[in-house]
Amino acid sequence: MTLYDLKPRFQALLRPYAERLAKAGVTANQVTLAAAAGSLLVGLVLSELGWLRPVFLLLPVWLFLRMALNAIDGMLAREFGHKSRLGAYLNELGDVVSDAALTLPFAFVRPFGPSSVILVIFLAVLSEYAGVMGPLAGAERRYDGPLGKSDRALIFGGLGLWIGLLLPMPGWFFWLMPLLAILAAITVWNRVRQGLA
Repeated sequence: MTLYDLKPRFQALLRPYAERLAKAGVTANQVTLAAAAGSLLVGLVLSELGWLRPVFLLLPVWLFLRMALNAIDGMLAREFGHKSRLGAYLNELGDVVSDAALTLPFAFVRPFGPSSVILVIFLAVLSEYAGVMGPLAGAERRYDGPLGKSDRALIFGGLGLWIGLLLPMPGWFFWLMPLLAILAAITVWNRVRQGLA
């Protein structure tokens, strides 16, 4: 069970907005590119100005908006005839780039270490790759957890809120990144295993 399982309810809340965007001529690919561009911008701001800890309050706000945009681009593609091969590439690549951009700023926050944050990014990318490999192996796209895209957004959004509110950063927080790396590695294993099954 991951947050991805709640996606249908989230989509139902966003469907009216998707309908308005479709009527306005906005395409799924435009929404996908806007989400990726926004993530790169937020990641850059946090990396450059992260020493001003309240700046991290941008992260939970943007992660929620990005999840909404990701749901909307999917609805535009499936329900409003915007599905395309280019869109499939943009969707998967945009997610990977966005995740990396929004996770990297934590490498500059103590007590997290750059090496552990980069390891989390690498394993997150690997888990998404394992998910999209499903169809190549004759299975469906895999979204197995325990650390899928939505789960990572919740965790890093929570960390961004914690940092932004100037709450204490005890030394044992260092171990959060290795723990996330382990969960991401388990996610890779689960997606490969379920794809083969």
